[in-house]
Amino acid sequence: MSTEGSTRAILAAFGANLGIAVAKFVAFVFTGSSSMLAESIHSVADTSNQGLLLLGGRRARRRATATHQFGFGRERYFWAFIVALIIFSVGALFAIFEGIDKLRHPEPIESPEWAIGVLLIAMVLEGLSLRTAMRESRHSMKRGMSWWAFVREARKPELPVVLMEDFGALAGLVLALAAITTSIVTGEPRWDAVGTLSIGLLLGVIAMVLSNEMRSLLVGEAVTKENLTAIEEGIAASPRVQRLINLRTQHLGPEQILVAAKLQFDPDLDMEGLARAIDETERLIRDRLAGQTFIFIEPDIYRDDRAADADGQP
Repeated sequence: MSTEGSTRAILAAFGANLGIAVAKFVAFVFTGSSSMLAESIHSVADTSNQGLLLLGGRRARRRATATHQFGFGRERYFWAFIVALIIFSVGALFAIFEGIDKLRHPEPIESPEWAIGVLLIAMVLEGLSLRTAMRESRHSMKRGMSWWAFVREARKPELPVVLMEDFGALAGLVLALAAITTSIVTGEPRWDAVGTLSIGLLLGVIAMVLSNEMRSLLVGEAVTKENLTAIEEGIAASPRVQRLINLRTQHLGPEQILVAAKLQFDPDLDMEGLARAIDETERLIRDRLAGQTFIFIEPDIYRDDRAADADGQP
C-alpha cells in the first residue's frame, strides 16, 4: 500500500493551514476578536501537526534493528497520537480559556471587515484542503462505507487525522463567522466569546475521537475483516492443511501485519514435508495481502477442549 495519497493530503493541509494562520493573525491584529485569535492558534497548531505527521511517516521507514525487530511502523501511530494531544491542549484548551476570559471581560470588535474577509478566504482554502483529503481517502474506502466508519476502521492514521482536522477547521470557521457577525449585528461582544468557546468544545471532541482511535492502534489492532478473510482463504488453499485451529493478527504499522496461526497438517508428512507445507501456506497468505507480512505458523493437533477455550493463544 502506497503512502503517496496520505502525503498529498498532508501537504495540501500544510500549505492551506500555513497561509490561513498568517491571514488570521493579521485579521486578529486589526479586529481584536477572540474568535479570530482562537482560530489563529488553531491554524498554527494544524500547521505544526502536518509537520509531525510527515515526521512520523519518515521515521516509520527506518530499517528494523536488533531492538526493534519488526521495524518502526508504529511511529506513524505515535505521532498521530501526539497530533491529537496538540489539538486538545493547544487548540481546545486555549480556545476555551480565551472564551471564558472574553465572557468576563468583553471587548468590542474593531475593523470587522478584516475578520469577515479573512474568514471567507480561509473557508475556501480549508474547503480545498478537505476536498483533497476526501479524494485521497476514497481510494482506501470500501464501497458503501461512511466517513465515520472510515475514521474508525482505517489503519493508516494520516488520512483520518487530516480529514478530522480539516472538518474541524471548516466548522470552526463557520462558528467564528457566525459569532463575529452576531456580535456586529447585536452590538454584544459576548457573542464573540461564545463563538470562541464553541470552537474550543468542537476541537475537544475531535481531539478525543482521534486520541481514542490512535490509542487503539498503538495498543495493537487486528487486521480488517477483508484481510482476515484473505488470510483464512490462503490457509484454506494450502493442500496440506487439514484444519485452522487458532489465528491471531495484529497491525505492527499501517503496512505491516503480524499473523500467528496454529494449524493441523496432514499427519503423513515427515519433517521436510511439513517444512515445505508451512512455506507454501505462508506464500499463499502473502499472495493475498498487500504490504509486509510477518507470519508464524505452529503445527498442532486439534482438540475439542482447546477449541472451547475462546481465550486460547496460538
